[in-house]
Amino acid sequence: MAAPKKTMRALQYDKYGGGAEGLKHVEVPVPSPKKGEVLLKLEAASINPIDWKIQKGMVRPFLPRKFPFIPVGDMSGEAVELGSGVTNLKPGDKVISISFPNGGGLGEYAVAPASLTVARPPEVSAAEGASLPTAASTALQQLKAAGVSSFDGSGDSNGPRNVLVTAASGGVGHYAVQLAKLAGLHVTATCGARNLGFVRGLGADEVLDYKTPDGARLRSPSGRRYDAVMHCATGTPWSVFAPVLAGEATVVDVTPGIAAAAKSFLQKVTFAKQRLVPLVLMPKKEEMEWLADMTRQGKLKTVVDSRYPLSRAQEAWAKSMEGHANGKIVVEMGGEE
Repeated sequence: MAAPKKTMRALQYDKYGGGAEGLKHVEVPVPSPKKGEVLLKLEAASINPIDWKIQKGMVRPFLPRKFPFIPVGDMSGEAVELGSGVTNLKPGDKVISISFPNGGGLGEYAVAPASLTVARPPEVSAAEGASLPTAASTALQQLKAAGVSSFDGSGDSNGPRNVLVTAASGGVGHYAVQLAKLAGLHVTATCGARNLGFVRGLGADEVLDYKTPDGARLRSPSGRRYDAVMHCATGTPWSVFAPVLAGEATVVDVTPGIAAAAKSFLQKVTFAKQRLVPLVLMPKKEEMEWLADMTRQGKLKTVVDSRYPLSRAQEAWAKSMEGHANGKIVVEMGGEE
């Protein structure tokens, strides 16, 4: 089944900076899948902070690899054409995929690595599927990095018991709260005042407004010390974490800066029992399949903050950059104009 069109609508940027206004609507050729790739007719894509951080130049000169660039790596859609050597998919399959760092998600079609493309169960919507690859995988890898090995509710006698999730109403945080509860952990979470009820609804046992004195200090209302922190916020120094951690504890930071990397290295060489672990997502097919299955079973819920058609993708980009979304921001290719 070949792509029915030779050209497609997409949004791209041609230089660093510019924010939402730097994204331009274009008509470009439909890409062709190379060896090990699959061409997808996209149904939905979800925007993550890394997408606009790349545009800002935060990983220049490495990314993007070339201009102009069609951003966004998390996508769901239908396989329409297979590159050579792809045997795990067939045209017509409904799938979820991550194409990072090559992007392509803000278009009607995109190529993605078959090795990171998984079946989307019929019970999982395109918007839910597109939301999983980066945010849910990051939350899962955070918990694993903190020593969590089981998500069947039984808890693990060797793993953490009390966890803190910061920025718990955001894309990664809202998955981290749910996965921590699936692991049988006691969850304290921070968020803004308007989202306290939302985060409680995700299953958090205790919720802190991060702007209150106790919230700013990350103090558990019940006086618990944390065995692990799923740190999804930015700009929290180690001096804030140290007083609220258990004797042996792990802070897994998904937005590490230079100071965090330096602190982590120092703790390693001194064999510290309280550790800061910078996490860089390494997508794994088996984890994506597991997350899709947990979604199918209704055990993991994706909260979609807002949906935009491709024609209004700049608004979705701006919304992500504002940083106040509850859950995920999704662009739907067949969405209402």
